[in-house]
Amino acid sequence: MKSRAIRRFVAELLGTLLLVATVVGSGTMAVNISRDVGVQLLINTVATVFVLALLIYLFADISGSHFNPVVTLSELLHKRISLTDAVGYLAAQFLGGFLGVMLANLMFKNPAIYSSHHIRSGGNIFLGEVVATAGLLFLIQMLGIQKKGKAAPVAVAAWIGGAYFFTSSTSFANPAVTFARAWSDTFSGIAPQSVPLFVVAQLIGAIVGVGLSLIFTTSTVTEK
Repeated sequence: MKSRAIRRFVAELLGTLLLVATVVGSGTMAVNISRDVGVQLLINTVATVFVLALLIYLFADISGSHFNPVVTLSELLHKRISLTDAVGYLAAQFLGGFLGVMLANLMFKNPAIYSSHHIRSGGNIFLGEVVATAGLLFLIQMLGIQKKGKAAPVAVAAWIGGAYFFTSSTSFANPAVTFARAWSDTFSGIAPQSVPLFVVAQLIGAIVGVGLSLIFTTSTVTEK
């Protein structure tokens, strides 16, 4: 039983590590390749979408491929995961994200840890992050309600990729990833003082997304 739990925690740590390394690393590479901000964002998005889809597919049967504290908290709320596992997942996600940003920084000959100066603030940014996170949680819950979990790798990656471009915040939608990105002063970075705003927006978005999905859960139960 303990070995299964360890495997789940390692899966969450490794998945979040690779996700953050992809986001930060591809952002750094994008700046090296092009000076066009639009091209930089496109490179960052494409890399993130492909790797996220692969990670979800790879670890789905081991840990459920959360890689995101708000996803873990929503699963705890629905009693699909124990409190002990939830705490382990959260620790693994934040540690994995931190190790991932260090890896990305070192790969491009940057200091392992150096705080970002990229201020991301304002009501419009806050709203964008609420929308990005609400959509993500709503999508995940709806996939579960409709028993379409096998579509998660493509569906979740598609939402994140689309939200990179249509939300003002460029869709962080993940407290662990947001915290990690504060420690890289690169294209994908976020200044530490901007992190609390993003996390609050993500928590509100998660509540909205899960709340909206309850409408369809109730409808499904009633119809049956």
